[in-house]
Amino acid sequence: MAEPSRPLDALNKARDKRVIVELKNNKTYIGKLKSFDIHINVVLEDAEEHIDNEVKRKLGVVFIRGDTITVISPE
Repeated sequence: MAEPSRPLDALNKARDKRVIVELKNNKTYIGKLKSFDIHINVVLEDAEEHIDNEVKRKLGVVFIRGDTITVISPE
């Protein structure tokens, strides 16, 4: 399989897989990437908020605004 050549290609490859999303406010969310747009707004399913590598709360489906995200990484 070819390597992604654009950032949105990398996100497309991660669709329906679990990802780690780190925010500017130092919160971390882990969940299945369901969708995203050109602004990197993302929707996670089965999302959990993590603090100090521990599950703080289970949230289910969440929308995260792209301008708050610093990192998106495969789990």
